[in-house]
Amino acid sequence: MVADEPVRAESLARATGESADEVDLLLRELAGEYAEQGRGFELRETSTGWRVYSRPEHAEVVEAFLLDGQTAKLTQAALETLAIVAYRQPVSRSRVAAVRGVSVDGVVRTLLTRGLVREVGVEATSGATLYGTTEEFLQRMGLDSLDDLPALAPFLPEEVGPEDLDPPEVLAPLSAEPSAEPAAEPAAPPPDGEAAAMGEDGAPAGAAAAPGAGGPHRPEHAERSERSETPTS
Repeated sequence: MVADEPVRAESLARATGESADEVDLLLRELAGEYAEQGRGFELRETSTGWRVYSRPEHAEVVEAFLLDGQTAKLTQAALETLAIVAYRQPVSRSRVAAVRGVSVDGVVRTLLTRGLVREVGVEATSGATLYGTTEEFLQRMGLDSLDDLPALAPFLPEEVGPEDLDPPEVLAPLSAEPSAEPAAEPAAPPPDGEAAAMGEDGAPAGAAAAPGAGGPHRPEHAERSERSETPTS
């Protein structure tokens, strides 16, 4: 009653000090009793544990109470988008938009915010982000797994079968962690013919020394000017 998510029998066993098998047996007995008595709720086992749900026949009353004056109800566009993701996952936004015929960017953001869909990876060829449903989606729908979804064929047009649908998009494999950049390779030595044309300092033979190499370069006219300006004793 106080848990925010399904609770496993092992967790209840630790809390009560009983064995997990004994707790599991008691849970099943309680679930059977609630069903026989026609209680307004039922104890149901899901893929992630046990949880109390309102009975399906009271769904309209419970929904009216919870949504009275609220805007928490999903729009028709959101429900359609969620259904496409559930049946075609992993699926990209562009594939969902192609099915619905309109942009679904805003709707997908809403579903992400509600925790009903999540990013599951990228498409192997296009690199587009792929989406799938969440554990929260299964809990809200009262499903143990996606295998419990109703068959899709009865909802398709008569002239369309499941085999006529586009093939599912493929998740790209997880890439290995990028390695460090290799160190730059040293420059290859010049061919023997070119080495003879190079001086000891690596400059072409016969080339003028760069300023600052082997002392500052002083023009000849500057030296003559200095000698002429030197005072005589």
